Amino acid sequence: MVSNREPFIHRKRPDGTVECIRPASGMATALHPIMMASGGTWVAQGAGDADRDTVDANDCVMVPPEAPGYRLRRVWLDPEVERGFYYGLSNEGLWPLCHITFTRPEFRPQDWLAYKEANRIFAEAVLKEADGGKALVFIQDYHFCLLPRMLREMSGGRIVSAHFWHIPWPNREVFRAFPWGEELLDGLLGNDLLGFHIHYHCQNFLGTVDRALEARVDTDRSEITRGGHLTRVRPFPISIDFEADNKLATSPEVAAAMQRWLQRLPGLKGRKIGASIERLDYSKGIPQRIHGLEHFFEQHPESLGKLCFVQIAVPSRDHLASYQAEQAAVDFAVARINERFGTSDWQPVYLLKEHHGPLDMMALHRLADFFMVNSLHDGMNLVAKEFVASRSDERGVLILSLFTGASRELTQAISINPYAIEEISVAVHNALTMSAGRQQRRMRLMREQVAHQNVYRWASRLLMAMLRIEHPDDEDDDELLEQQPFEDA
Repeated sequence: MVSNREPFIHRKRPDGTVECIRPASGMATALHPIMMASGGTWVAQGAGDADRDTVDANDCVMVPPEAPGYRLRRVWLDPEVERGFYYGLSNEGLWPLCHITFTRPEFRPQDWLAYKEANRIFAEAVLKEADGGKALVFIQDYHFCLLPRMLREMSGGRIVSAHFWHIPWPNREVFRAFPWGEELLDGLLGNDLLGFHIHYHCQNFLGTVDRALEARVDTDRSEITRGGHLTRVRPFPISIDFEADNKLATSPEVAAAMQRWLQRLPGLKGRKIGASIERLDYSKGIPQRIHGLEHFFEQHPESLGKLCFVQIAVPSRDHLASYQAEQAAVDFAVARINERFGTSDWQPVYLLKEHHGPLDMMALHRLADFFMVNSLHDGMNLVAKEFVASRSDERGVLILSLFTGASRELTQAISINPYAIEEISVAVHNALTMSAGRQQRRMRLMREQVAHQNVYRWASRLLMAMLRIEHPDDEDDDELLEQQPFEDA
């Protein structure tokens, strides 16, 4: 497994001891149970201030600490390379290019050079782990577009690679703006399998390659041939470990965490509660959400003093000007609504810009009368599915942006256009006035969907697709998958 973000970070506490935490990453959360089930090595960038102190001579550490299940191989990047690779090309270039949030991407030649260098460093680390043999490499996301081609060429074809793209893929007109488009696409076509969340993103990718490269694009079979090598392009909607989340939600630890929330924020007691949890990112629509709540209170003054909204916004990429501007916009919106409507014993919005562990996040899911995911653009958004998995009581309402991949599966959520402030306001009113019976019916259907299409089934379908590459005449793969899903195998 290869990703930029690591599944576990070691960091120093103020007292000098070391703690191991899980980062705020939907990708890492989804892939961790797969690695626990399969074993293997996860290659990722070491980012914690105690990461170097906890690895062995080969830069590896077994994780998680309490029940080791796989090896974490950490890769170290010089600060200058990291700046250009991660903050520059990846998150000022590719991230805004792929997300329709009307944020202009930045393309700097020095960032592209750093991106290439980082991909090369990761390629060398992966090949060292493969140790000269054949290996299946599962690559994650937009940080490693050049890695598949590098691995294919450097290994002499011994590496079989699948690549999952966790964010949207833009249409071909938008992609034309990327200055190094041909090289980037050629890198991705070094993969044997390339996965996206939804069919629409697959179509966008096929159209992009058809326009930009010398390659044979078969739209009917969703395959691309370049230089004699075949890349299959498929939709694989990612999901979560439903059973694990469902079990955790009813645990005594979560019940205790719910009480801690009420003690920490006493204003929640006796009031309706709304909540959102995400990174502080301009693609998540946090200012629009707060404006929608402000409009709700304007339209429904009878709700003043009766509803509290808890917004967890984990700081992210705050080196970048666009993220600093988003943080300022969030701060301003929250300050305005609280100043306008708050009283001595009540405030409409609690803004918590800090990391919270799984127990605290699950507890907030359980406390919420409604949970809002109004992303301006998202490949999937697993937080919406985590909320559904947490509600074994079959209560609570999910408000979900139409511009998320999750909206195609969670059709019983209240759908909104995240740019339409009036729609957010109406959705909040509908959530607060929805009967218990209707909440139960809608939540039950969503829970059945997430339980069936869990992360293990997602992994099974990917692995079956990989098996077809080596055994193309086997036509029984789909039947086998239904009989013996990953969690049973």
